[in-house]
Amino acid sequence: MKFLVVLACLLAVAYANEEADVIRSESEVNPDSYSYNYEFSNSIKAQQQGVLSGDALVASGQYSYTSPEGEAVSVQYVADENGYKVVSANPPLPTPPPIP
Repeated sequence: MKFLVVLACLLAVAYANEEADVIRSESEVNPDSYSYNYEFSNSIKAQQQGVLSGDALVASGQYSYTSPEGEAVSVQYVADENGYKVVSANPPLPTPPPIP
């Protein structure tokens, strides 16, 4: 779970520039759930929510940014006891080859 939070922050830092201002930043932490969202003036946005489900933390969220090539990138994901899974991505992520 911490990996996802760190990943989202790293993406924000990697694509941020010195001119970006924080437009919105909200977070809420409860004993069995959390949520956060933020938006920068350079089109970087992210939101995530998580809840305890039994012994596992189930998180879902999305992030978006503009690539260095000027292409809008958006990813929705879920992370649970089975790992991290992209639900949808624009542009579509390449499909990895099957493992023999």
